[in-house]
Amino acid sequence: MPVHLVVAITDQGWFEHLRHRQDLPEINFWAPSGAPFKALAAGEVFLFKLHSPHNYIVGGGIFAYANVLPCSLAWEAFTQANGSETQEEMRRRIAHYRRSDPHDRSDFLIGCRILTEPFFLEESDWIPVPRSWPINTQTLKRYSTDEADGLSLWEAVQSHLRGSTEYGIREPRMRFGEPTLIRPRLGQGAFRIMVTDSYNRRCAVTRERTLPALDAAHIRPYAEGGAHEPENGLLLRKDIHSLYDAGYVTVTPDLRFEVSPRIREEFENGREYYALHGTSISPPDLPSRRPDQAALAWHNEHRFRS
Repeated sequence: MPVHLVVAITDQGWFEHLRHRQDLPEINFWAPSGAPFKALAAGEVFLFKLHSPHNYIVGGGIFAYANVLPCSLAWEAFTQANGSETQEEMRRRIAHYRRSDPHDRSDFLIGCRILTEPFFLEESDWIPVPRSWPINTQTLKRYSTDEADGLSLWEAVQSHLRGSTEYGIREPRMRFGEPTLIRPRLGQGAFRIMVTDSYNRRCAVTRERTLPALDAAHIRPYAEGGAHEPENGLLLRKDIHSLYDAGYVTVTPDLRFEVSPRIREEFENGREYYALHGTSISPPDLPSRRPDQAALAWHNEHRFRS
């Protein structure tokens, strides 16, 4: 089965900022418009090249997920992994490409292509774009490994990354042999965005949909064995997320919201939360994204202040 690769033109400032950050587990290759991205499946290869006349592929990563986000949420999720030192610098760059007033304070919607295990090649290792690269392309081109140029790209990238940690790949994940999908190792930013989308951008408990007020909560914390996977996440209003992490509220394996009596005992408050006690949460529509019952049971047993 063929594997697809995308070669996309990168912003020079984005590239220069990130090429020296080999420690990042994920990056956000953003597009200034909110156009959807459907060129790759999770686990396929996303490569980036410099602007003409520098027609070289200079790095890439494993494609994990794509969606359209307000730039403020993209910054919260990925901070400097957006390729900018500050949020204001990122906004100015977006405004430049959108040909907007640089003082426009709109929360621009941008296309986000989340890449895991990013790598940046040394200049001596830059890969020339294939001959089939359209010279007037302004965005990207998709290749397939069942075609000569696509297979050549796959092999060239493997050749540079084979058995090496020099470029940011922690182990030789792109192995020689038949091209195959590579399961992305999700990071904190990808986790946040995927959980947000899984719950249709609404709090699982209150149905609040004001994005700046929402957080992706780990059911079982990453530091205690939980994974950055959607099934280990709940989208919660920020105050409920804080209470969840502190153990004052929980979600049971049968997806009911429970509130600890400790809120009343310790803070003489909590009327709004007790009004939600016993209600059913609204889980994701996709069965594969629904909260993991074992993780919920872990939170009930190890975190909840019953």
